[in-house]
Amino acid sequence: MADATYESRPLDALNQARNKRVIVELKNNKQYTGVLKAFDIHVNVVLDNAEERSNGEVTRKLGSVFLRGDMIVMISAE
Repeated sequence: MADATYESRPLDALNQARNKRVIVELKNNKQYTGVLKAFDIHVNVVLDNAEERSNGEVTRKLGSVFLRGDMIVMISAE
């Protein structure tokens, strides 16, 4: 039985996270945090106020970024 918060499809969970702060981990072990503004069926995502992190510390402030879906390992709402 699906959790009512996330409906029943993975993109529904992303839709619930829209305009909220998320953490995105990539295959190259980089981690980005920012506000999820947009995504598509390939899980390409756009983050606003994005920051790159390493070992929990901010290494760069990036502003708006586009992250390619085939590089994403995990997206978590903060």
